Amino acid sequence: MDRTVERNAFRSFERAGWQRVFEDYHEAFAGLTVQAVNPLLDVLRAAPGRLLLDVATGPGYVASAARKRGVRVTAVDFARAMLTRARDQCPVVAFCEADAEDLPFATASFDAVAMNFGLLHLGEPERAIAEAFRVLARGGRFGFTVWCEPREAVGFGLVLDAVQRYGELNVPLPPAPPFFHFSDREICIEALLEAGFVLPEIQRIPQIWRLTSPGALFDAMRGATVRTAGMLRAQEPQALEAIANAVSEATAAYRVASGIELPMPAVLASAMKS
Repeated sequence: MDRTVERNAFRSFERAGWQRVFEDYHEAFAGLTVQAVNPLLDVLRAAPGRLLLDVATGPGYVASAARKRGVRVTAVDFARAMLTRARDQCPVVAFCEADAEDLPFATASFDAVAMNFGLLHLGEPERAIAEAFRVLARGGRFGFTVWCEPREAVGFGLVLDAVQRYGELNVPLPPAPPFFHFSDREICIEALLEAGFVLPEIQRIPQIWRLTSPGALFDAMRGATVRTAGMLRAQEPQALEAIANAVSEATAAYRVASGIELPMPAVLASAMKS
């Protein structure tokens, strides 16, 4: 298949998915993905007066936190429903609909560019990294977060293990980069250097996903994600039921007094434009 056709098919799949699950995503993931926001802003040296572009802003968590630091923020996403949710959360930020792989901004427009878990949802993530480099001024910094491998990001690991045991991992979804491609620190470094960045740094951010019950993990993955939900929707009904039961049983092992606590660490990669 032509690479442009592949990219457009995956982009349409992701965009339609986020248009559909934006509210469920906020309910399921807000308490988790915001844990990476302050470490991300710290490596970007987000300080009053600096110009920051928040790419793939989603519900606007990074944009809102940066604004509270006195940063001058512009934020973009390709899902209009996500932008509506973001504007409700932080109406003082300039939000606009745009593609991370083709940003509508002039060269050297920003002091910092952030992507919090957005790189995972792009057909050509290297293009987005190159675009971040282009719109940064000299001395500007770029940072992105992705999930650690599923053996560490336990929520994904439990679901993928159950699908492997009772269902089918290779289902007909639009062609896309591997979901955990950038979980590898060396791949992150290589991608940043290839785009022209210097002094790449990679950190591991410990995060905990706090859920109310063992069944909440499967519900979140099925109802508040796009690619993982697509894989689950493609399972046969009997297999899906077995997967749901297996995920709930495995999740119960992480029960604490207040509910469920799943380790969900992230990779934070950053670098500078010299």
